[in-house]
Order: sequence, then C-alpha cells, then structure tokens
Amino acid sequence: MKRIIGMCIGLCLFLYLGFCSAANLTLLGAGATFPYPLYDKWFHVYEKISKIKINYQPIGSGGGIRQLINRVVDFGGTDAFMSNDELKKAPAEILHFPTCLGAVVITYNLPGRPELRFTSKLIADIFLGKIKKWNDKRIKEINPDVSLPDMNIVVVHRSDGSGTTFIFSDYLSKTSYEWKERVGAGKSLKWPTGIGGKGNAGVAGLIRQIPGSIGYVELIYAEQNRMPVALIKNKSGHFIKPTLKSVSMAANIDIPSDTRVSITNTDAGYGYPISSFTWIIFYKEQAYGGRSKKRAEALAKLFWWMIHEGQKYNERFSYGRLPGVAVKRAEAIIKKMTYNGKPVLR
Repeated sequence: MKRIIGMCIGLCLFLYLGFCSAANLTLLGAGATFPYPLYDKWFHVYEKISKIKINYQPIGSGGGIRQLINRVVDFGGTDAFMSNDELKKAPAEILHFPTCLGAVVITYNLPGRPELRFTSKLIADIFLGKIKKWNDKRIKEINPDVSLPDMNIVVVHRSDGSGTTFIFSDYLSKTSYEWKERVGAGKSLKWPTGIGGKGNAGVAGLIRQIPGSIGYVELIYAEQNRMPVALIKNKSGHFIKPTLKSVSMAANIDIPSDTRVSITNTDAGYGYPISSFTWIIFYKEQAYGGRSKKRAEALAKLFWWMIHEGQKYNERFSYGRLPGVAVKRAEAIIKKMTYNGKPVLR
C-alpha cells in the first residue's frame, strides 16, 4: 500500500512539475512591425488559453531574420520572404508560412485631410525627390477637385531594415524602371531624399508632426492615428482604396508550396496594388542548442492556432484573413517541423 501511495504521490508531483514547466515556458520571437498589432493581440489571447507566454519584439523584418539566423529567438517575423541567398547563409533549413494579409498605404499631412489619388509613377517621382511641391501640376492633374497647397513635400521613410520598405520598394521596382535602376527593392535602401523614422509607428509619428510630409506605413497604423490614405491606380487602371476587400482580392493568385510569393502590382482587377502576405520563419529541425521537445511542441501548437483559431481576430485589426489555399500551404509547412528528425505534430 505504501508503495502504491508513493507511486501516486510521485505521479502527481511529476504532473504538477510538468504543468509548472509548461506554464513557465516563454517562446521568443522578433521581427516585423507590419503585423505587430495583430500579433500582440494573438499572443495575449494565446497566453490565456495555453499558459504559454510569447515575447515578441517588433524590431523590423531585417532584425527578425538576423535574430533567427543567430538562433537568438524561436521564430522570426518578416514581411519580405527570405531570398535564396539569405536561406543559404542560415545554419540549417528555414521554413516560411504566411499569417495574414496587409496593405502598405501612402499617407500624408495636408490641411483639410484630402483624399488624394496617386499613380505608381507619381509615387516614384515623389520618393525620388523629383516632385518637390504639393501643388505640382503632375499631382493636380489626377486630383483636379482638390485644392493643393503651395507647400514643400517632406518625404518620410523607414530608417531601419523593414519588410514594409521591401513591400513598398518591390511595388515601385515592378512599376517604375527609374526606381528599379536607381533604388531597387530591399528591406534597407539608399534613399534619394527624405528623413527616416524607426518602425511603422516612428514613420506615422513623424508624418503627424510635420506639415507637408508624406510616407508609407501599414494600414492599421494609419487607421489608429486617423491619418488619410491615398487611392492608388492599379495595373487594371482602377484607383483602389486600401480596404480588407481590396487587399484580399490582391491575393487571388496561385500560391507556391513554400509560400514565398509577392502579390504587389497584382493582376486582380480590383486588388489593391501594395498588398502583401507577412510570414513567420522558423527552423525545420528544432533539436538544436539544447532545446527541449516540449519547447518545439509548444511552438508548433502556437503556429497551428495562429493559422486557424487566431484568424478570427484579423479583420478586427485591419488585416485580411488567409485564403483557404494559403491555410493549406501553411498547414503542410508546420507539419514539416521535426525534432531529431521526427515530426513534432502528428
């Protein structure tokens, strides 16, 4: 009897310690500011459900990639999928899966908060420093009903490595030969003009402070700060306002199995042209650096929740839900996670 009681006490202690271990587990992530408002909500909700804490630092996509490559974090967040060269530099295989859809918007600080229209050429010329005044005839031509002030244009851009910058510059590189040749696409750029702000919040803050300024931020940051957003002429010739509907329409394309795909300058007739997926990146093999299997399992379960139950929060924060085909691709990728070569999720 004493032996049975002892075994029961031991089992209870084992279960209690296991629960405490799970409850005290903190997963570490870092990267994109683009989806941070949604991620902040997701991780707060998930901690209440699972007792697993998630510490995510919005340091920019470039920082998230570096932190993952250096194995400082469990996962990274990036708005620009890693290139083949970047993947080759990693110490082991890295996988991507999308979490939501978002839009990069053009916002500005002008008297009366007018709703402006822009073409890709107009945007490129402003950010190249070729158009310097708000009442320039090229802006007035496509905004004939707006009284544009005689004010200097102050360009505001990101100062840090940024997926938001990649999305914006990827769009301009597809639509402006001069931009492609002079500046190109990337997370960090050599800007021809303007001042820099750190993160989407930093850019939004500078635009709010500086009359005559213009910049690019993720849609939610413009909405949270009640900033005007421009309609942009898409490939089909329509001036499109960034909305959940127009962003979702932009993703109506084929998605490759590795999910690394750009949807800027979409072919969709009524899709918003500066739309993008944002991705979570992680190591396929999780048995490294003394990591426990429990940690790998917690990570896989979090990812699975994000692409399923977590999607109900997307629209509340102005992000598009993943289309069905993207969910299927993400499921297949998460199932590839291994621990000592064996699948983490069964």
